[in-house]
Amino acid sequence: MNKKTISSQLLPMFLMGSLFVIIDLLAFLVVGPFESAGIVAFENPGDPLNIAYFFTILIIFTGLILFIIKFWKKQVIKIIYLVATWILCINVFYPLFLISFPDVWISLALSITGGTILIAALLKKPEWYVINSIAVFTGVGAIAMIGISLTIPITIILLIAMAIYDLIAVYKTKHMIDLADSFIDLNLPVMFVIPKKRDYSLLKQTKSLKEKLADNQERDAFFLGLGDVVFPGLLAVSVFHTLPSNALLMAISVLIGTLFGFVALMALVLKGKPQPGLPLLCSGAISAYFIAGFLVFGFPPL
Repeated sequence: MNKKTISSQLLPMFLMGSLFVIIDLLAFLVVGPFESAGIVAFENPGDPLNIAYFFTILIIFTGLILFIIKFWKKQVIKIIYLVATWILCINVFYPLFLISFPDVWISLALSITGGTILIAALLKKPEWYVINSIAVFTGVGAIAMIGISLTIPITIILLIAMAIYDLIAVYKTKHMIDLADSFIDLNLPVMFVIPKKRDYSLLKQTKSLKEKLADNQERDAFFLGLGDVVFPGLLAVSVFHTLPSNALLMAISVLIGTLFGFVALMALVLKGKPQPGLPLLCSGAISAYFIAGFLVFGFPPL
């Protein structure tokens, strides 16, 4: 890839990196309302079985999606994800509305209305900017809800496990590419789409990601899985929520480490091949936590 081509992709890569900053900072802001409303993923943050529960759900859900892709109508996947996204949106809206409307039923009604409007917008105009907007919203909610539900050690173990899973899913079983293709085809907000050209339209794409890779064809947009942003963000929120002192400094350090991992990831992506994002992103986040922990506390608090 020549220097001109690389320079033309710097802005899209910068915008993609900005997503980590925007989503993590927004997640920090909603941690308080989420905790006050009792919206958590796990009741006991320090229970190691939380990881087992998480992976059990992940494997069952992934297997179900792959089964539907191969033997059934893919539109069923769209229905499942839209319902799940709608529920998550309601859970994000609810604690925020509670701040201004202490009445539980009013807040719940407004939350249902807000979630319904977002899903309606997605169904009416599933263009890349609509998908990205909803993905930001749901990403903030997922990071805050799960991040406050796990202790720092459990979160680090989860990130390591997910990085290994991502490697296997991309290089060994290769089902992650099949999932990405299906999600892009169905215009679901589980991936961020960052166009390389101003006139890019996701709705006008005719070739799948797998077809473009087979033809060695340059893609018109970068695709970043929502999970690539969410998982390193979990550590940042867990740190922000858990540590009694210097929490924001440590959380920002984790975010900076994630961005270093992102830069390394983009260096590989520019070579034209899809890469598992979590190994580098999670490594950057975890490494930054330990480095900052040594610098701030003398030893990383766990």
